This record gives sequence, structure tokens and C-alpha cells, in this order.
Amino acid sequence: MNLSHTPIAIAVATTRTTCPYCGVGCGVSASMKEDGSIGVKGDDAHPANKGRLCVKGSALGETVDLDGRLLHPKMRDAQGNMRRVAWDEAIDTVAAKFSAIIAEHGPDAVALYVSGQLLTEDYYIANKLMKGYIGSANIDTNSRLCMSSAVAGHKRAFGEDLVPVCYEDLELADMVVLVGSNAAWCHPILFQRIARIRETRPNAKLVVIDPRRTATCELADLHLPVKAGTDVWLFNGLLSYLAHRGRRDNGFIEAHTSGFDEALATADAECADPATVARICKVDLVDLLAFYEAFADTEKVVTGFSMGVNQSSAGTDKVNSIINCHLVTGRIGRPGMGPFSITGQPNAMGGREVGGLANMLAAHMELDNAAHREIVQGFWHSPRMADKVGLKAVDLFRAIEDGSVKAVWVMATNPMVSLPDADLVRRALQKCELVVSSDVVEQTDTNALAHVLLPALAWGEKDGTVTNSERRISRQRAFLTAPGEARGDWRIICDVARSMGFDGFDFDGPHAIFDEHARLSVHRNDESGARRVFKLSGLTGMDRPQYDALQPIQWPVQRLSDGSVAGAARVLEDLRFSHPDGRARFVPTAPRGPANLACEDYPLILNTGRVRDHWHTMTRTGKSATLASHIPEAFIDIHPQDALLYGVREGGLARISSRWGAMVARVQHGGGIPRGSVFVPIHWNGQSASDARVGALVNPVVDPVSGEPEFKHTPVAIEEFRVAWHGFILTRHDLALDQITHWTRVQGRDFTRFELAGRNHIGDHAAWARKLLGVEDLEADWLEYEDLSDGSYRAVHVVDDRIDMCLFISARPDLPSRSWLAGLFAKDKLEDADRVGLLVGQPIEKGADAGPTVCSCFGVGRNTICDAIRARKLKEVGEVTACLKAGGNCGSCVPEIKKLLVEIKVLAAAETPETAPAA
Repeated sequence: MNLSHTPIAIAVATTRTTCPYCGVGCGVSASMKEDGSIGVKGDDAHPANKGRLCVKGSALGETVDLDGRLLHPKMRDAQGNMRRVAWDEAIDTVAAKFSAIIAEHGPDAVALYVSGQLLTEDYYIANKLMKGYIGSANIDTNSRLCMSSAVAGHKRAFGEDLVPVCYEDLELADMVVLVGSNAAWCHPILFQRIARIRETRPNAKLVVIDPRRTATCELADLHLPVKAGTDVWLFNGLLSYLAHRGRRDNGFIEAHTSGFDEALATADAECADPATVARICKVDLVDLLAFYEAFADTEKVVTGFSMGVNQSSAGTDKVNSIINCHLVTGRIGRPGMGPFSITGQPNAMGGREVGGLANMLAAHMELDNAAHREIVQGFWHSPRMADKVGLKAVDLFRAIEDGSVKAVWVMATNPMVSLPDADLVRRALQKCELVVSSDVVEQTDTNALAHVLLPALAWGEKDGTVTNSERRISRQRAFLTAPGEARGDWRIICDVARSMGFDGFDFDGPHAIFDEHARLSVHRNDESGARRVFKLSGLTGMDRPQYDALQPIQWPVQRLSDGSVAGAARVLEDLRFSHPDGRARFVPTAPRGPANLACEDYPLILNTGRVRDHWHTMTRTGKSATLASHIPEAFIDIHPQDALLYGVREGGLARISSRWGAMVARVQHGGGIPRGSVFVPIHWNGQSASDARVGALVNPVVDPVSGEPEFKHTPVAIEEFRVAWHGFILTRHDLALDQITHWTRVQGRDFTRFELAGRNHIGDHAAWARKLLGVEDLEADWLEYEDLSDGSYRAVHVVDDRIDMCLFISARPDLPSRSWLAGLFAKDKLEDADRVGLLVGQPIEKGADAGPTVCSCFGVGRNTICDAIRARKLKEVGEVTACLKAGGNCGSCVPEIKKLLVEIKVLAAAETPETAPAA
């Protein structure tokens, strides 16, 4: 590991910081180990996780090396090559070109595209520069792609972007409903809190609403596999059911809401009959009624929702249809109940607090409200203020392509991979007059098209705050020195702002920015009775030591009479909402289907999402061998009958295409996908695979209110991707694979793995293999085996009795176990049995192949678990954990272990002959 930066000298052994992955916002304790590596464990004192970490958080120490880091400013020269430049040249160039474009074309000709990976202080400065000084609202964020429908739904219902519940409510609830959320994989620490409560309170119920049968469903009491895109019908039906069966809270509706009659009339128009709803949603009527009855009979219900709800052309209506059901029953503002938006990114909430979206102002104020614009401009003393909504993410890149936006500054995100219609994004950036990227990694799909690269600080180096899904502000603290010439994002933005001639950006650290942010939250709040719940009055005036010592706290934050500060676990407990009349709004949600439907040319519906051990576009998680071991390459999950119908085979390669683009990946039958659908993960990109950017396929239709794209419903076609051979390489060296038809790069421990497939005919396997691996020396320790009858070939290069590289190819995709071979790379010397096994293509010693990884936390493979279950007759997950540790840390593999227990039990029953009846 290239860890050439050093830990900051501190008086304590560990640094308390916050995980940079999902919106759970887990506390992390980081320390330097004796071998020089970074040790990471959960922070026992942090309320979000209480010491627990998922495998992604636990593996953070594997991702802080400097391999591939952008360490110096760079600019593209006239020949198209990147050259290293001084910071002053880079800053002045960006400032001068932005200023020139603004002078000629106006402020709306430039834009910032930022990220939920930024800290709140970074976000605040970017928003201040763009809206208050440049004078345009063309600043949007990748949070537009995951949480903007929730934001819009909250604002329509509550008058402000408010998450009324906290994590404790999941434990106090008698029923948790998860809608469009595979929390077991995407928010595992939060999900384990739900799972543990169900162990201590068996009567607590879990309902999962999801078209796929995911890992989350394995622990559910009821799974409703609704047809994709029918959520509004489902919850309108629930609203009608509650309203007409005496389960509505008339006192609450009368005193604290408006719009009920209109919302109910809209729901009744199509959804008053549960049988009709069941038919439209394609769920069993008995199961639907069981859900409706359980919701009606259970007062303490939390309805958690995530990307399956938000990422839709009707996402905002889906959110409001859920909120309507809590309003009609008065189940809000009290412990154990309420709608709960489970945030995707570590600081999507913080970005919303500072107005990081194109349609918002800082401190929860509204861009289209003239009084709010005047408040913010007066507070900032800024020369101008954006007075109209800016371009949202998808529209922004369309504007770049058509030339109306001529300069874009991308910060901490990779839109070439993550946005829908990603090939349009490529065309847009290729045409753009100026593309600036602030990043920690040099080689990304987006950075390949940048004119200026600015090196930013990464997790472990930067300092600031983030806000998690339950409104809890936590500190992200630096414990590593800044490598190379990398700078904090806030400082880079301030440097550019000052170079453009702007005042108001002379901050001496993130603590000063946070103080300004906190003071703005209080400034003229509650004017004319139009209060904003978001308020940080208790956190104003902090100096650097106080800021450094800040403990996790939920907003709103007030200062008590004794000088102490107090946060709020829940909001809306006083049932006073942020609309001018103080009432919540029922929002009529007329059901409508997705914008693009399956057709003869594109008969399948593509759903996209995350896998358990990776994150976004893998620029961080792709560096970890631990995280790569679970799901090493992109896949297309398809129902076996659909695979047969369209001529694709499990384990083989297939090409899926839409009207917007295409990709290639391996086919699998995960067992949870309905007929007519396919699922593809979002993570792989042009740096990790030859052709696996699923964003290129996704349709660019967005929700008309939130601007969030429809990532969950794109019509596609599938066909076999025919190749002549399949193979893989494990190597300790970098390889150039441009001549290979299909490849995926996988990070291993002490090696890199490449999955390969080719369409070319290989005449001389030995000569081809030596050239590919760069082993020209005929005297090298070279083991090889070839079977012309089945097209298989194996070659191994050994250096000083250690395996250096190996190549396995075959006409079929069922190649030898990679996990066994990975273990050989950890050996200082190959044994004779290892050499024989390499030629035979399988381990000689029994038990040497652990199989595909199931538990990444402890590195336990499928074969190891299955062998233990059979040999020791294990029947419960807890027994497996006691035996192998698997499932004993973050718990995200528990659903997979449960499936293995069931599968082995079923197989054992099938293999046992029936006992003949007694005579």
C-alpha cells in the first residue's frame, strides 16, 4: 500500500470521525497500527451506530493509500496532454475563464455540479459563490439523483424539508414498512437495529415493498412484490382503506392539516377497491389486505423509503402518497411513528441545509421567495442574488451539450458514470469550453474530459461536518496529513472566489464557515410567523477548539439557559408545520405510470441499484480487496424463464441495450427478480470494466417536481454477447488489456484480477499468453497445460518460488475457483501440491477452496459455510456465527446465510429416502 502521508500528531491514540459512505452516518474511530496501516473500528459513543460498522466502513483503512491519487493541480495543454502546474496558475486560470464567460454570456453560462460527498462547509461556500456572487442558481448536486423527490415531498407536505423521525423510532415502532429500500445491503447498520428489535420483540412486524426479493425480504414478515412504478396506486389504496374504515384521526385532520378532501377524492377515483389495486400492483389480494389491515391496526408505524420510491418520474407523488397515510392517521410527531426518508449519501442532508440544490437557498429558505432572497443577500452582503431556479442535474448537462452552459466545475462526483443517458454527458463534456474537476482520484471517466484538475482532500484528510438521515450533525476529522498539494474543497472554492475579485471568502478554517452557516440559520428566522424548523442557534459562535470538540447532535439545536446546548430527536412534536398557516398539507397524488413502457423492441424493464460491498462509482471501494471479494464484476440479474426466452445463459455474457445506450455484463439468476425485469448494479465504470456503465442505458426522464431521474424503469432488450473464449488473470503487475474484447478489473490482496472474454481465435496459446503477460524469457519458471479438445489453457509464471501471474482460459465460462488461487498469492513459497493443483486446475488439498465470499467482514466463503452446516448440522444463523464468525459483525450477510441454511435443508430432505410405513 502506498501510504506516504503520515498521521497527524495528536495527543490521543484515536481520532473520532464519521464514515463517508451511506446516510446512516456511523461514527468511526481511526488509529495508526504498529505496521503503519490505518485501523478502523466503530465509535462506541456515536448514537448512530453505537460501535457497529458495516463491511464498507470496516474496510476504510484499505482505501486511504495514495495509489491513483490526484496530488497536484494539472491543466491540459494545446496537444491535449495533462501537465502539472502551480496552484496559483490553476486558480487564476479557472477564475479568469469563468469571469470571461460570465462577462460575455452572463452568469447562467457557468455552472457547478457538486456532491453529497462534500462536507457541509464545502457545500456552503460553493452555494454562496454561485448564488450570491456569480448570481446564478446553476449549482446542482448528485443528491438530485437520490433524495430530491423526498425533499420535494417534504416541502409540499410540511412546508420545509423535514425528516420527522429518528433512528430510535425504528426500535419503538410496532411495525416498520420499508418501501423501495434494500436496507440490509444499502443501510446495514440501520437494518440491524430493526433486526435486533425483532429478536427481542417478536410481535414487531417488518413489511417490505419491493419489486425484487432482496436480502431485506429474507427477514420480512410480509413481502409485497409490487409491479415497478405502482407505488402511488398502493398507497392511495391504503389512504382510501384507512379513511373509509374508521381509521382516520378526524381531530388531527381538522386541527393540523388541509387538503384532505381533495387528496381522498383523488385516491378514491382509482384506488377505493383493494381488488383493483391488487390487480394493478400485481400482488396477491390476500397479502395486500393483510398489509392494509396491519397498517390500520398498528398505531406505531414507521414507513421508511429510499431509492425505489425517489428515483422515479412520479417520485414526489410517491413520497406524498406515503406521507398522506401518516397524516390521515395522525401518526407523526410522536415516538415510534412517521414517514422516514432513508438518505443515500453521507451528507445529502447537509447539502440540503445549505441550499446545495438549484431550486433552494441556504438555511432552508426558498429561491422563489423574494423575501428569502433578500434575507440571504443581506446576510452575505453579496453583490447580487440569483432570482430564478437554476438548471437541475439532467437539464444542466443538456444545456452544456447545446452550448448554453459553457463552463462547468465538477466537485467530488463522476457524472460520466452516475447520470442517466451518460453518453450524452460524455458528448456534453467533450463540447464544453471549460471543464474543471476537483477530485481525489486522477483517473475517472469524468476527469478524462477535464481541462483543469484540482487535487482535493479525501476522507481522513479533510475536516468539517456532515448530517445523517436523522438530522444528526457529526464531525469528520482529519487524522492524516494532506498529501502532495491537495487542499480542502472549501479552500479551493474560496481561492477561486477571491481570484474572481469577490469579498466574503476570507475564512481561516472550516469552523469559521460553520459559524456563518449556523448564524444564517437563525438570522431573521420566525419573521412574520413563517418559522423555519432548521435552526442552529445553539451552535453559533463556536471557536476552533469548541468546533473541534463538537459532539454528534440533531438539529434543531438550541442553547439552554445554563449555557449548554440541546438537540432534538424528533421534529413536529408540537404539530406546528412550516407552511404559513402552520398546517400540514395533504397532496392529491393522481396515479401515473412510468414515462417509458416496455415494447416489442425493448420488452424488459431495467432496474438499477447498489450491491452490498460497493459504493457509487467505486473510486474508493474499488481499492479494497475485502470489498471486491463479494461481487467482483457487474452482472445482469434476470429471471431464468426470461433468460431462456431471450437466449442468454447464466454465467455467460449478455448485451443489454436501450434507446440511449448499451453495456455488457455477466448473466446471473439471483432468485429475486420478477419476470419481465432485469437488475444491473450502478458501480462499474470505464476504469474498472470495458463496457459496464449502466448509466448509458438509463432513460433521462425526470420527475416534473423534483427533477430526479427514473433510474428504476428503463425499457431494454437483451441478447447473447458471443465470445470465443472466457478467462481470467491474477497478476502482481499492471497489464495493458486494450486488445481484449471484454474485461473487468478486480482488486485482490497482493494481486490484481482481470476477468476476460474474447472474440478472437487464439492459434498459439503459449505465445499469446507470454505476450499478454509480458513474459518473453523462455527460461522463466513457466507452468502450462493445454487441452485442445475443450479449448482450455492454463499458464503460471513463478518468480523465486512465488506465484507471480497466472492465466486460465476456456471455451466455457465455468473456470477454476478464483478464491483458491487468491490464497496462493499470499504464500511465500509454492508447495509441490500447489504446482500440481495449478496444472490440474483445482486444489489438491481438501478444503483449500473457501468458495465465493459471503461474509466480507471475516472473509468467510460459501464453501466453508456450507461444509460447516453439513458437518456440524447447524440450523440457525447464530450457530453459524458461533462456529465461523460469519454474520457476527455488520450482519449484512445474515440473509445470505439464512438462504444457505434453507437450501441445504431442502437438498438434504430431497436426498433422504422416505421411510416406509410400518407394516
